[in-house]
Amino acid sequence: MLKQSLAIILLSIVVILTMSHVQQLLQMILSAHNWVAHLLTEVFSGGNTGNLIRNLIALLAIPVFLGTIPAFIYWLAKRSWFPYFMEMVWVIWLIQTAALVILYKVGASA
Repeated sequence: MLKQSLAIILLSIVVILTMSHVQQLLQMILSAHNWVAHLLTEVFSGGNTGNLIRNLIALLAIPVFLGTIPAFIYWLAKRSWFPYFMEMVWVIWLIQTAALVILYKVGASA
């Protein structure tokens, strides 16, 4: 319990000290998500099903891609599968989803 409390305090201090860099990182993740979603508009129709599939693929593509980078580097070094690949994908997905939910704008019809 003490280790976890110290870890969260130290990580909070690191986030506070690097807030502008964290903000830029979140902006890059959201920009990448919007870019993927925009590219997929040409593939999927504009109906509800097409929008759902497009948004689902855009939401999953960035965490999987970003999780693949350290997994590939680990594989080059150790020649074995990265043991925390899915945990990393989940963390990136949670961060991306939280940022998207915070920035979500209700359409004009609501």
